[in-house]
Amino acid sequence: MELAAFLIDFILHVDKHLEAFVTSYGAWVYALLFIIIFVETGVVVMPFLPGDSLLFVVGAMCGVGLMSFPLAVGLLFVAAVLGDQCNYSIGRFLGPKVFQWENSRWFNKKAFDQAHAFYERYGGITIIAARFMPFLRTFAPFVAGVSEMTRSKFTLFNLVGGALWVGGIVTVGYFFGNIPFVKTHLDKIIWALILVPGLIVIFGAWKSRRKAGA
Repeated sequence: MELAAFLIDFILHVDKHLEAFVTSYGAWVYALLFIIIFVETGVVVMPFLPGDSLLFVVGAMCGVGLMSFPLAVGLLFVAAVLGDQCNYSIGRFLGPKVFQWENSRWFNKKAFDQAHAFYERYGGITIIAARFMPFLRTFAPFVAGVSEMTRSKFTLFNLVGGALWVGGIVTVGYFFGNIPFVKTHLDKIIWALILVPGLIVIFGAWKSRRKAGA
């Protein structure tokens, strides 16, 4: 319970925690941020770590000179790309181990073929769009690996998605993160960054299911 309470407090007040860390440990904040982004994107069981809000706050801190903008963007881009690549590799390795393919009652050849075909055809936009969706950005590369999406294709869109996600959100935070209104309502903005993309995904899934049922 204490760990959960700490994580919730860290996510909702990530600006205060990061500022305190920079004050106490200086440049070590870059190592901390690298680890958080890598784990959030690279370990399928850790989707609850802050992503969008963390990048936004990093941009805001760069805007007031507490951190280096090019160094932060460069390091976090590498962390995001390596994280997705790691997650893809885990899915690629564990898929056949877990399902044991044809010999397992859990394996559905038709479902696998459909997932593989989907990721081969739409995997690019899925990997890029998932970057901006909490939880989905952790699971999408794993599923891409399980469904055996071509690694070269995955890597290309991983690089594009990572650049758009890290570069885009850090830049937005850099220019808008220190506006008084934004600073005053940052906790609400963080909730919006978490909930709004999730609601969009749920609505899209419901709409697709309704359409399929019809």
